[in-house]
Amino acid sequence: MAMTEQEKTTEATEAQPEKAAEASEAKKEEKKQRRYPRRRKFCRFCAEKFEPDYKDPESLKPFINARYKIISRRITGTCAKHQRRLTKAVKRARILALLPFTTMHKG
Repeated sequence: MAMTEQEKTTEATEAQPEKAAEASEAKKEEKKQRRYPRRRKFCRFCAEKFEPDYKDPESLKPFINARYKIISRRITGTCAKHQRRLTKAVKRARILALLPFTTMHKG
């Protein structure tokens, strides 16, 4: 006998939690297999007790990628307060032409 559409969707939704459980188990095993534990990220501005300053573009460069985009705080480990200040400092430095908006264009 052929299954109705409702039965097909019911089977599909029942299979999804199983896949999610398998994926979470795989992540747990991966963590166990890591040779070294991941290093905890910290806010460099809080640790070194200095504020992001638009007048010093060299201090802003570690927080900008090769295409001059601001790197997210999830990757850099910057706290929310200093990420907001960093964003403002980078944008001000761009307006004053201390930092480029993008990489140089060819042609």
